[in-house]
Amino acid sequence: MSLEPVYQTDLGSAYHCDAAELLPTLADRSVGLILTSPPFPLNKKKAYGNVRAEEYVDWFLEFAKQFHRVLRDDGSLVVEFGAGWTKGEPTKTIYQYKILVELCERLHFKLAQEIYWYNPAKLPTPAEWVTIRRIRVKDAVTSVWWLGKTATPKADNRRVLVEYSKAMRRLLRNGYNAGPRPSGHRISKVFGRDNGGAIPPNLLQYSNTSSTSAYLQACRESGSPVHPARFPDGLPRFFIEMLTDPGDLVVDPFAGSNLTGYTADLLGRRWLAVEVLKEYVEASKLRFDGSRLLQKKSGSAKSPFDRQLRRPVRSPSTRLQLS
Repeated sequence: MSLEPVYQTDLGSAYHCDAAELLPTLADRSVGLILTSPPFPLNKKKAYGNVRAEEYVDWFLEFAKQFHRVLRDDGSLVVEFGAGWTKGEPTKTIYQYKILVELCERLHFKLAQEIYWYNPAKLPTPAEWVTIRRIRVKDAVTSVWWLGKTATPKADNRRVLVEYSKAMRRLLRNGYNAGPRPSGHRISKVFGRDNGGAIPPNLLQYSNTSSTSAYLQACRESGSPVHPARFPDGLPRFFIEMLTDPGDLVVDPFAGSNLTGYTADLLGRRWLAVEVLKEYVEASKLRFDGSRLLQKKSGSAKSPFDRQLRRPVRSPSTRLQLS
């Protein structure tokens, strides 16, 4: 493993190392958004590595201490946790809720909002309880915790508006009757204003079934391994657009196929991706058009992180000024 970047663009760098090795080198309050999906504590061991459930909370909190330190006061931590099942029985684990309590009570994060990712194309798992014994329904929603260091992390939902429904477009066109409703709510005339789109709910629906993406095609053509647990394209875009401005630093400490870094690059944000398995870092390079990648030259440091991360880490007190 090395703190030499595997590849770089004008806006970011991808590293093959343990995030526990790299995070201590980042400056205090230098990161605008940490957006990640760590390996889940699954019963079946995966190729990308996963920690045993009984060790998982303590394992993750060691990273979270660094997350809190490097985040700006207006920064956000967004973490997706997959649903876990108890080995040998049809009951759910509650590890993600334990983590949430620890993040808020021990590390003093504040829960801005719980977001849920619904994947309508999710396979009916676990098969034993869903398709064989038929005593559970398909588990198709995962939790995404959005936390901040303060009660008011940077956010603007006007950047992620969704298309109005047909019914809402009809109301905007024909007019809206303001006044009290049977529920007790009072609807003002402002409700009928056209704001260019509807505010999205905290249930985000993205299928994750693409088999023809440029990344997958490039992996097949080059014989590179495809990361088996990828974000859907829309998920990182939603949070990066809503929670950051161009030029802000976005970090993914468990980068996998580096969709977070790629999306940040497209949206004009600086980014830093860390992945512990070298084959996945190398394959993630295929997401980027060759013309956007920086060519390493002896003595040059074009990337915002190249010069700062090239030196060896001497101690956690040696912090990089990335802000």
